[in-house]
Amino acid sequence: MTGREILHKMKVKAGFGSSTSNSGKGKTKMSGKRISHGYHLVKGQTFHPMEDYVVAQFKHARDSELGLFAIFDGHLGHDVPDYLQSHLFDTILKQPNFLTDTDGAIRKAYEFTDSMILNKANKLGKGGSTAVTAILIDGLKLVVANVGDSRAVICKDGLAKQLSVDHEPNKERKCIEMKGGFVSNLPGDVPRVDGQLAVARAFGDRSLKVHLSSVPDVKDVIIDDKTEFLVLASDGLWKVMSNQEVVDAIRDIEEPQVAAKHLTEEALKRKSKDDISCIVVKFH
Repeated sequence: MTGREILHKMKVKAGFGSSTSNSGKGKTKMSGKRISHGYHLVKGQTFHPMEDYVVAQFKHARDSELGLFAIFDGHLGHDVPDYLQSHLFDTILKQPNFLTDTDGAIRKAYEFTDSMILNKANKLGKGGSTAVTAILIDGLKLVVANVGDSRAVICKDGLAKQLSVDHEPNKERKCIEMKGGFVSNLPGDVPRVDGQLAVARAFGDRSLKVHLSSVPDVKDVIIDDKTEFLVLASDGLWKVMSNQEVVDAIRDIEEPQVAAKHLTEEALKRKSKDDISCIVVKFH
């Protein structure tokens, strides 16, 4: 077994994952609540290696119990999402104001991490990655941040509410054009920044960075008695299922790992051809 294979096995065991098909789960208690998570990944019908990476783990830090969850959907290679999987949460937690100004700490960590990726472009390549991160603090507050089109949706009383923002090129056309870029809208294709990238915000993408942003949208949510579960997923799921369809499909499934796998299987039935990664977090 190679060193890389050993490292990969360690990541999966710790609640990380990326391969042709990976699953994992975990559970804990926070503020008297039972919190459990499960994730599942399936490689899409593409000729490149799997480019979706996940983080799903519980951690004690700064006298708080944390749940750390993320989807990183790479493009033009897997090195940038792999780097994010290993470094982004550590960078967030190292910010001195993490607990007093969590939103600000996340924004600063996103900016710093993107600068590190760009500085390492010779090693990490020309590709990039979307990101959606969710930090659960003491089972009471959830802080979601994202760049790109990986999405976070929460279920409260059976209703789906999107917490992330899909950073589509047409929505940010003015900002892109002010930076000297353009958005293509070719027949039969999705809008693309400079005719290349289908998201307006991302980590990496050094050749496009002058026209792209890595500034995340950040949203805070209080976890109350009506909060049932959270879903994070790459666009391989959201291209074929609406937010409410996702919530309805798994609301009666108790085990989050089973729920995550069910969503990936449903996306495949609906002819999703992209990599699909999904995390479900249940607030019991």
